[in-house]
Amino acid sequence: MKFILMVLSIMGLFFTNPIQGKIQDQDKLLVIILMGPPGCGKGTQSVELSKELNLPHISTGDLFRENMQKQTELGKLAKTFIDKGNLVPDQVVVDMLFDHIKKQGYTKGYILDGFPRTVSQAETLDKRLGNDVIKIAINLSIADDLLIERITGRLMCKDCGTPFNKTFSPPAKANICDKCQGALYQRDDDTKEVMVKRLSVYHNQTAPVIDFYKNEKVYYDVDAKKSKKEVFDSIVKTIDEVLSKPKA
Repeated sequence: MKFILMVLSIMGLFFTNPIQGKIQDQDKLLVIILMGPPGCGKGTQSVELSKELNLPHISTGDLFRENMQKQTELGKLAKTFIDKGNLVPDQVVVDMLFDHIKKQGYTKGYILDGFPRTVSQAETLDKRLGNDVIKIAINLSIADDLLIERITGRLMCKDCGTPFNKTFSPPAKANICDKCQGALYQRDDDTKEVMVKRLSVYHNQTAPVIDFYKNEKVYYDVDAKKSKKEVFDSIVKTIDEVLSKPKA
């Protein structure tokens, strides 16, 4: 039995992801902030990145829905603002985020998907994180016209949820899922008019956030118009290069 455990341990040394080893060697918390316009692939890349780095992926949108559904104190508080048509205060959002982090016991780091969205949120997040942290803000940049083409061409299977795109990854048969033969549909908000409005709001809010992280010298840009794998590889390479820098 001891021999088997020793062999498995040795094998683990050979098969452990090198970048995971670098994360484990860090004595500071690693916080990866994945930024980018709606539809650029933040969610998809965050999920894959979570697997690659063995770090949890946190979506503040999911936290909102979970807390309101479970009617937690923070969820009830957030709902009072939402019901009045007001924005939830940054402090409430960050409290919800750190309440989740504390409950889950994330000690090595995590990936933030699409948060912070404003400079005020970034400043509030910084105060809670403190100085004993490695921050890496990665922006998935892509031209608006290409993004609109991607979004307005999106299709989804009603049965299995498999995504397609009319231009970039069309189904073999029109409006039929290749995987389960289910019917494909397009979301109501996947229109040019809706996307133009969403992008306008995004650029107004996020341009200052980009400058904020540039000033902190933790900002990195990744070309999101490439394939999913190329984008993913660029993200991983960027993180690896940051973690490989000599410690100050």
